[in-house]
Formats: sequence, structure tokens, C-alpha cells
Amino acid sequence: MKLKTVLRPMFILLLAASFFVAGCQSVTPPPTASETPPPNEEVKTPGGSEEPAPQGDAKATPRNETLYVNGLQWGAPTNFNLLSGNPAFPINYGNSRELVYETLFMVNQLTGELEPLLGTKYEWTDDLNLRIELNQDAKWSDGKPFTSDDVVYTYQLGKKYDINWSSFWTYIEDVTADGPQTVNITLNKDNPNKLTVLDSIEIMPMLPKHVWEEIEKKANNDLATIRKEVNEDPIGTGPYKMYFYNDQKITIIRDDNYWGQALFGKLPAPKYITHVIYKDNAAGDLAFKSGQVDVSQQFIPQVWKMWEGGAPVKTYIKEVPYYVPGSMPSIFFNMTKEGLDNADVRRAIAMAIDYGKISELAISGYSAPMEPSLTLNTEAEAKYVDQAAIKPLQWTTDVEAANALLDSIGAAKGKDGIRVLNGTRLGPFEIECPYGWSDWNAALEIVAQNAKAIGIEIRTKFPEAPVWTNDLQTGKFDIIMNTPAGGVSPSQPWNRAMTIMYSKGVAPMGEMAFYNWGRYKNDQADAIIEKIPTISDEAELKALYTELTQIWLKDIPSIPLMYRPWVFDTVNESVWKGFPTEGDGSNIPPQISMDGAGIKSLYQIHN
Repeated sequence: MKLKTVLRPMFILLLAASFFVAGCQSVTPPPTASETPPPNEEVKTPGGSEEPAPQGDAKATPRNETLYVNGLQWGAPTNFNLLSGNPAFPINYGNSRELVYETLFMVNQLTGELEPLLGTKYEWTDDLNLRIELNQDAKWSDGKPFTSDDVVYTYQLGKKYDINWSSFWTYIEDVTADGPQTVNITLNKDNPNKLTVLDSIEIMPMLPKHVWEEIEKKANNDLATIRKEVNEDPIGTGPYKMYFYNDQKITIIRDDNYWGQALFGKLPAPKYITHVIYKDNAAGDLAFKSGQVDVSQQFIPQVWKMWEGGAPVKTYIKEVPYYVPGSMPSIFFNMTKEGLDNADVRRAIAMAIDYGKISELAISGYSAPMEPSLTLNTEAEAKYVDQAAIKPLQWTTDVEAANALLDSIGAAKGKDGIRVLNGTRLGPFEIECPYGWSDWNAALEIVAQNAKAIGIEIRTKFPEAPVWTNDLQTGKFDIIMNTPAGGVSPSQPWNRAMTIMYSKGVAPMGEMAFYNWGRYKNDQADAIIEKIPTISDEAELKALYTELTQIWLKDIPSIPLMYRPWVFDTVNESVWKGFPTEGDGSNIPPQISMDGAGIKSLYQIHN
């Protein structure tokens, strides 16, 4: 098996996600206190009509029928076109993917399982073929049936154009219809990655062939022209349709003819969902605390102070760490840098870091105690690794032991207190992440302080995000922070391990790399990463992941600094009550009530 071609578009997507989660900033003007736009401001309604907003109206909706959300849109919407590369809420690729356009299956963050939606069943008929049965009740919002032709068409768009899901064709040979309700996906026999193909059935929003063929035709199949399509009134299979938008908010309205009533048993409770576009986190947090927002996907410092102050606010987990972990922001070492190319030096740095302090000061305690592994300590991932087998290699914060380790390898302290190893002074090394990403900035300051205690000099560097991106991809760094393949999907934890450790296809230092930014290389790790997607036996998978994790724990090409939620799903129950919580028996994940299996929350909440 070869894995030479990389998931470039997907990694760009994940990188963009790490920008979003770590440092949500915006230059959008704040919304007015009321919901009324300034005089003469154009408001936009589906179908392309534009009219002056009636004074005191702006398509206001009843509060008890409207679910307000924030943290998913940080600027004025420009389009609702999935092929544009930057569509607005609720069309953006991820975090709200089941509202207007739907996926074939819904991923459940808690279990990692795929639950039925447009698809009812999937199975591998052999090592190269995935058979998907579709829900015969599914219809588009214009009343036309959803069929296998729509699925084939959506996949083929990724083969025809360079768009978000084009990378899946690295692993796919063909997608074909077998009657109106069945689809077959045939894997590339030279690169049969089952895990990534399963990702596709839970992340790719399905598009109506009868609509987008006409858009293609009008654009003469030119992607640049297609991307200019605003798509103000998108035809989807989801429970909501566009209702209103302007520069301050986006509102969608429930489709009371939604086909999913047969699947879910009823319609979603909110008739409307509105995303107000706040200027920054502070404005969004204030609106959330006061009950103007019901579901927040923003980082809220010390969230417990809101309910201690009497606000009806809650998180999925009632106690520390409050949120379910979904990613592990980490630091990556430049493996070509003298001093840092020594695994013992990297281990000493790992042992010196005060992870509890990072959790407390950088992320308000939302990170569980650090247990170094390639896997998150969740039901969906921990099952892949023999915890007893990796425990002897896992490090903990132990400054005394870190100093002893450096002493043992002959790294002696100079007069200035900084160690020298084989003629190389251990510092100053720069450690970087983007300016303004306050939680990451705080974490790296702690790392730099901790390194002093073991005689290693580390200095923080906080450039603008574009500079950081270039440094990350070209290897122009000593130590750098990023999130390796965050989120929950069928390909986790393989995707994370591949991002951190896989060396094949990685450009040399100075050229653009979209994974393995430190240029780590281990032939056995490469072999395991290539083998895992071909294995279905759970015991064998556990053995492979355990060995891979042991290699990572010995070589330490990266160090996770914290566990971060996939999304910050925080709710205010001033208006809507009954949001899922840990242990309530619902199995509804905290996925902001509108992404993946989190959509089921909309059928449970009530006034």
C-alpha cells in the first residue's frame, strides 16, 4: 500500500479550524442593541430580492420560537455556496452541517459511531467496496426526491473541481448508483484507505444534482465562476431553509415539510435559528450571559462564574473539565534543529511542563489532567490503546527527574545556567503561535518559564497568523504550536497519528508541508500508519495503535499541552430548556445542537 498523495485540501480545512477555535477575532461592526438595522440598510431575503428594512422590523422573530447561537460566524455573510470555499453559516463546512444541507450519516462525538440520516445503512461488501443504502423518505426542500444520483453527483464534483472534498478521491476509484436508493463507493486498489472514505460519508454535505447542474451549465463549468454564485436560497434536504440575512445576523426557518419527521418522529422545536454576528468574544459572551444567546460556541473564561452569579447557564459536564475533549493542541519540534534533535532533550522539556498550570491559567480548567498518548481519553478513542502497556513511557510533570535526565546525557549547565550538549547550547529556542490567540499565548509563556528550571532557554514568539502559517508549513521554526487533526471522525485517532508522524510525501524543510511539520521520520511508524486503514479486526488495531503510541512516547516529536473541546457547547436555559448533559441517558452529544448527531438536541429542547 502506498500513501504518497496527501490530504492537502482536508489538512487546509483542519488548519483553518484551528485558527477559528484558538483565536476568534473579527472586524465586523457590533450588532445594535435592538434587532433593527440602521436606516436604509439593505436586507436580503431568499430568492435574490433586496428591499429596505422596515423600521423596527428586520425580520424579527418571536423569542420563544427562536434559538440564538454564536461563535460560528465572525463576519458579514458573502455567500451560502458550499463550493465557494468560504460559505457563511449555516452552510459552512462543519459545525452546522445538518441544518440546510445534510450528510449521509451523523457522527456522534461521544461514541465515534455513525448514525443514520440520509443513509440508513453502510457495509463493506469486500475490501474495496462500500455499499450505502439511502433513506427512501428523503426529499429536497423543493419537494423533489433525494436519490443515489444526487450522491454520485456530489462526490463527482470533488473529482471535477478542486473543492473541500476533492481529497477523498485520493482513496476512491469510483462512486456509482445501484438503483435510486443504493450507492457503491469503490476504493482505489493502490491506496484503499477505508477510514478516510468513512469520513466522507459523515462530513460531505449532499447537493441537489438538478440545481447544481444548472449552476454549472450557466458558469460553463468554470469553478471561479461557480464560486461567485451567492446561492441565497439553497435547496437542501435539512430541517431548515434560509429566511433572512444581513451584515448583523443570519436567520433560518424550519421547513415544516421536512422529510425527517419520519426519522426523528417530529419537527425540531425551534421554528427559527438565528446567528447574530458579534464583533468579538467579549460581546458574544455578554449577550450569552444575559440570555440573548441560547447556544454558545465561544471560549468563555471561567464559565462557572456565570451560574454562580445566577445565570441559568450549563455545560455538558457539570464539573471540571466541563467540556468533552475533542483535540489536543500541541507543540512540534523541528527535528533538524541541533539540540532539539535529541529525544532526551525533548523528553526533559515534556517533563518540565506544568500541564495543570496551563489548564488553569490558559484554558480556565477545561482540560483534564494530561495523560500523554496519541489518543484522547474518550470512549471513542481510548479503546484503541492498551493503557497498561504505554503507562511506563508516559511522562508526568517532574522537574527533578528532567534535570537528572539532562545530567545523565552530559548536558552541563554553563555559567548562565543554560545547558550545553555536545558543544550545542540548549537555547535560545523560539516557540511560536499566532499573536492574539490568548490561551495559546499563555500556554507557551508557561512552557518557556518551565524550561528555565531545567537549564533550557526558550523564548516566545507571537507573529501574525499568516507568518505563523508560513513558518509552520515551511519548517521555519524551532518549536511551534498547532492542533494535529482535531475533531471526531471515523478516521480518528489514525488521522491525528498520521498528521504528527507520517513522513512519506512530506516536503523537505523550506518547502510547504501540510502535516508532520517537524519532519519526523520513523520507518516503523510509517509502516503502521499505512497498515491501520486496511485492518478491521479490533484486537489487531489495538495492538498496532499501542505500538505506534509507544514509538511516539519514546521519540516525542510533539508534546500535547492541553485537551480542548471540539466545540464549546455552552447553553443558557433562559428560554430553551432540556439540552443534553452527561449521564442523562439521551446519548445526544454536545455538538452545538446542529452538527452531526448533535442535531437530535433540537428535538429534545423545549420552552
